[in-house]
Amino acid sequence: MSITRALVPLAIIVAIIAALVWVMLVNDIVLGPWLLAFLVLAHGWVHLMFVFPKPQNARPYADGGEYPFDFGRSWLVRRAGLDIGLVRVIGIVVMAVVFILAVLAALSTVGLIVPTDWWGALMVGTALASTLMLVLFYAPALLLGFAIDAAMVLLVASGSWTPS
Repeated sequence: MSITRALVPLAIIVAIIAALVWVMLVNDIVLGPWLLAFLVLAHGWVHLMFVFPKPQNARPYADGGEYPFDFGRSWLVRRAGLDIGLVRVIGIVVMAVVFILAVLAALSTVGLIVPTDWWGALMVGTALASTLMLVLFYAPALLLGFAIDAAMVLLVASGSWTPS
């Protein structure tokens, strides 16, 4: 099965969860901000997969796609010819920025430690840093990440909800 076809059920599940969270947010249901914070934190956490070793049983997808969380498979190495060590450093820095921003955005979402006034900037910053990471280390298996980043920006830009 191709990776894009394999992502369809996951994309549907993510879309349903996002819609449910949005409904909770706009209807001021207390659980909504907490679920959003969890999802933002989880999205940031997924970026940390790049520093974990490739699983022993990871095998190519039917469409030839490789394990997506590998700095060495970046177009910066394969096409631009940059040194893998430099690419790994770039990746770790961007990954750390994404994760830190996601943690701060999640805390701001629920008003813990981080001011809620920072929420919009942190959400957009997280999405932009994540998108940069996805572009630098593109893999078809990570396509859903672009949609999640767009949804984060859309939530902020729509003004339909902000933390109180």
